[in-house]
Amino acid sequence: MKIRTGIDLGGTKIEVMSLGPNDEILFQQRTTTPKGEYQQTLHKIRDLVNSADKHLGTKTSIGIGTPGAISKSKQTIKNANSTCLNGQPLHSDLNQLLGREIRISNDANCFVLSEALDGAAKTYDNVFGVIIGTGTGGGLVFNKQIVNGCNSIGGEWGHNPLPWPDPSELPGPACYCGKFGCIETFISGPGMETDYQNHNQSQTIRCEKIIELVQQKHNAAEQCLLRYERRLAKSLAHVINIVDPDIVVLGGGLSNIKRLYENIPKIWHEYIFSDEIATKLVPAKYGDASGVRGAAKLWKLEELSESQ
Repeated sequence: MKIRTGIDLGGTKIEVMSLGPNDEILFQQRTTTPKGEYQQTLHKIRDLVNSADKHLGTKTSIGIGTPGAISKSKQTIKNANSTCLNGQPLHSDLNQLLGREIRISNDANCFVLSEALDGAAKTYDNVFGVIIGTGTGGGLVFNKQIVNGCNSIGGEWGHNPLPWPDPSELPGPACYCGKFGCIETFISGPGMETDYQNHNQSQTIRCEKIIELVQQKHNAAEQCLLRYERRLAKSLAHVINIVDPDIVVLGGGLSNIKRLYENIPKIWHEYIFSDEIATKLVPAKYGDASGVRGAAKLWKLEELSESQ
């Protein structure tokens, strides 16, 4: 039987999922990500793969979604917000540790690939996928193929500056990349939390609490979410003006805010350079499982032997 196994290497959790030939889930397991520990991260991935192999009784293909991307010149990880990965030869280390050829792609690429192949965007050709959670990732799939780009940064929008900023948004928060005012510093989960704190001279409260307060008609929380919606709308409009995708799919924890799908399209028309806007905005079909599913699908079924 042809089985594909995916690994989603996140900042807080690592997940493994093995899919059968009809995309049925044959094995699934999660563990916490060792914070700032590269070698321990490698060993956690190895242990998850060994658990899958043991459960399935065979070695399967392995695809891995990771923060950042692989530098073409150095073959090491770059641009990862899990900074312990940066500069590390993750691909070659895992090839050796797992004893088989693996495939690696950016986690947002894996997310959008899953949604484009058989998820919320399966009937569309050109798809922009967004992860809005701890960070702000992005990926492009055109005609069911990941657009990596010659610099391996296709779809990476989070480290462009917030477009059309208000004076109060300048120069913007400091970003781990060394710049100020990156999109990620505004529309990630920590970005929303920082915004609430700055406007209310309060201690930081979690995004979940802010949304709970919005539902309770709390004015400060409502104003925070309104600022967030406009920033997200402007940021997506900037991408639409350049790429003009058929559909935008949102994933990550903040994608669960249901009113985004009604409010964002009402705002982005102010910034999109077109008399009419056909681009759709939808939540991911597979939620936080899209990344690991897409990682498994870095291998096509026809590339595998029946023994896998």
